[in-house]
Amino acid sequence: MEGIDRFMQGQSEVMIGTGEIRLPGLLAVPERARGIVLFAHGSGSSRLSRRNNYVASVLHETGLATLLFDLLSESEALDRRNVFDIDLLASRLLLATHWVLEQPELASMRIGYFGASTGAAAALKASVASPVSIGAIVSRGGRPDMAAEVLDRVTSPTLIIVGGNDYGVIELNEAAYRMLRCEKEFVIVPGATHLFEEPGTLEEVARLAKEWFVRHLK
Repeated sequence: MEGIDRFMQGQSEVMIGTGEIRLPGLLAVPERARGIVLFAHGSGSSRLSRRNNYVASVLHETGLATLLFDLLSESEALDRRNVFDIDLLASRLLLATHWVLEQPELASMRIGYFGASTGAAAALKASVASPVSIGAIVSRGGRPDMAAEVLDRVTSPTLIIVGGNDYGVIELNEAAYRMLRCEKEFVIVPGATHLFEEPGTLEEVARLAKEWFVRHLK
């Protein structure tokens, strides 16, 4: 994960939303970018997640723009129930999608979603309600089962990545995977637990995500 601090410092700070909803974000746009990936964090994580920033840095190197933002305000994050409110999280991802479409430098880019934990369910749910077609979705250690009611309506190519030692979550992902009717792929990373903290496992996630997004967004 070398260079992650440099990448995080090089991003531009943005503010998504208006009125009472103001969500801070970090935007990175490489030259001649033709696609952008929006990150939906889970389990109360934020735009400062080093794991997601690492994945974003790998995508940036391939010429993809990235947007990491807080799905919850500071006061909302204090209520643990909001972390599991998939409808709320999906609405925030849609808010960020609208924001991207309003930015002249980003509006023409194909959009992808990267979701972790509950953020994966939010990404799948938001893709169904998005005003534009979402080019690709990647779920890392996600809970796609929490979006079960919309899985058969997802049309975005979806890659599900699960840790080989993430017992219980593997089975939930397998069940959700069977419900998807879109182009899809299921990958188990050997030796990885839920957070992919084991040596080399997050790097494998980044590689898989990079290949999926490059294939579908560029």
